Amino acid sequence: MTDLPPSSLRPTNLCIGPAGWAYPSWDTHFYPSPKPRGFHPLSYLSQYFNTVEINCSFHQAIKPEVAQLWVAMVSHRSDFLFSAKLGRQFTHEKKLDKAEVALFRNGLLPIHSAGRLGALVMQFPWSFRFTEENRLYLIELRKAFHGYPLVAEFAHESWLLPEATGTLIDYRLSFGNLDQPSYGRAMPPTSILTNGVGYVRLNGRNYDTWFRDTSGLRERTRRYDYLYPQSELNDWADRIERIGQHAKQVFVVFNNEANAKSLVNAFQMQALFGPASIVPKELLRRYPEALDGFRSSKPLQQSLFADAA
Repeated sequence: MTDLPPSSLRPTNLCIGPAGWAYPSWDTHFYPSPKPRGFHPLSYLSQYFNTVEINCSFHQAIKPEVAQLWVAMVSHRSDFLFSAKLGRQFTHEKKLDKAEVALFRNGLLPIHSAGRLGALVMQFPWSFRFTEENRLYLIELRKAFHGYPLVAEFAHESWLLPEATGTLIDYRLSFGNLDQPSYGRAMPPTSILTNGVGYVRLNGRNYDTWFRDTSGLRERTRRYDYLYPQSELNDWADRIERIGQHAKQVFVVFNNEANAKSLVNAFQMQALFGPASIVPKELLRRYPEALDGFRSSKPLQQSLFADAA
């Protein structure tokens, strides 16, 4: 484990966790085997992390009864918050059908009403650059999903222009700080806060596989098969600390899910802001160097930052 001293910030509202929880490789790298009766991966994951990003909502609206189940699965943690991705029909296809908006809002309502929805992420594609047309569409999205904690994540650096960030501030939209491979005019690493919620997503830096079609599981796995070295985590910890000095809530989401590497990096990031966590035995066995200094035992039941209140 790193020799870097723990952060002096230790925000009580720092939420660190992975994007998603249903990946085949996690069955052999993270989840227990054999699984006990009544096992649910979300409930198990929430014993180690205080947030997870719902990524299936990007492809279709969630059913309210499923959302209610998820809320029940994390009920043992008072500090647990979800983030969720807005549907691709709104961000990629730029369709604002009223019925689709109502369907999507209704699906997330049980999570939002329970006070468990910390962020709703509008993940825009590279082609969504800062233009007057796109700025106005962003405002329409804000109006369509009023009342929800919206985060705007842009892949293109044109959204760093003062007029762009000013729009986010004016319409109470949070800025999604992004880690991705460096290419062309890609959004670089930032520490920007435009609203009360700070958001960071770390995708990995696999440049060679970044532009391939990821419709198949194998290619998607290759794109996100990246383990952040400690030096890169330290750099991001500095940015997170700067964001956290003024944010009410900070989300740090790891999207490099291949072979549970997002979980390894999430544990490492936790350790930069507090004591090293207890990790599952199998994960520790598979990543002994990255998780050197961590203990293997039963999962934590309490809040990571209960001592920082």
